[in-house]
Amino acid sequence: MFDKIMVPVDLAHHDRLDRALSCAADLAKHYGATVVYVGVTSTTPSKVAHNPKEFETKLADFAASQGSSRGIDIATHTEVAHDPTADVDDALMRAVKATGADLVVMQSHIPDVLDYIWPSNGGKLAEHSDVSVMLVR
Repeated sequence: MFDKIMVPVDLAHHDRLDRALSCAADLAKHYGATVVYVGVTSTTPSKVAHNPKEFETKLADFAASQGSSRGIDIATHTEVAHDPTADVDDALMRAVKATGADLVVMQSHIPDVLDYIWPSNGGKLAEHSDVSVMLVR
């Protein structure tokens, strides 16, 4: 049913993603799918990496760790955005197409008042993408 499962990863907060990471790994095992870890970065230095090349290396290291500990096939994809905070939705939409993903598994949060003003990243992706999106709390 699924061949490529895209999992957006915020490397600055990877410790808060366990439920989505576990869910994606379980689905990948069940369907024999590849999990594609996607990260969004900018060309300017951040607390995660000084440049996109360093970010790609850190994402690859994270993915390799996930692949070996969970026993799944992995891949990575980095999207570069001018302002990752503001452009993350568009970057994730580009990543869906670039990776050929047929499912996106994302960590979500409990909705609050701001979600009535600004839609969540997962909600926007589900609304505008051609693929299935699973939000995990």
